Amino acid sequence: MELQKLKLTTFKENFQKFSARLKKVTGNILPTKFIKMAQEGTKENPWKLKTPPLASDYEMYKDLKDGKEVIVCVVGKTTLLYDYRCINDLHTMLKNHGDWMDLGSADEQKPIKEETVEAWGRSETNPIGGWYGLKKGLRGRFGMYIPPLMEKLGLAEVTHDARGNKMKAK
Repeated sequence: MELQKLKLTTFKENFQKFSARLKKVTGNILPTKFIKMAQEGTKENPWKLKTPPLASDYEMYKDLKDGKEVIVCVVGKTTLLYDYRCINDLHTMLKNHGDWMDLGSADEQKPIKEETVEAWGRSETNPIGGWYGLKKGLRGRFGMYIPPLMEKLGLAEVTHDARGNKMKAK
């Protein structure tokens, strides 16, 4: 926890110095939206998201668990954990895929539709060789909760229909 606070403090200090230098050189500071996004994603200031159908609200933030970077996903009273590497790995896979891909969200115990984001998130052929979800019994729903985060971060486009949503890399 102390290391995480140190990293956050160092980031904020460096960000403030960078903004001051940028203002001195260009007369401008970074856009407000960028500054806000740089400050989001912590336990104190989580990303506030909606599921792809825009039916439910949830929050996510980056944290450390047992020395490993994770994404904490809080949906009501339920907390899910995903390996932080999933963001870069999914973005790379979607870039290589090159087109829209079905999300195919499903609980861990439910069967999944092949060739979907959900199937990839638990496949033995993905870069970590299995589940990006880390909490046994709650490892599913990768296709429901990770795509809106990637959209928020500017890495993907996500459709927002009542059912059958898709995503593609930006």
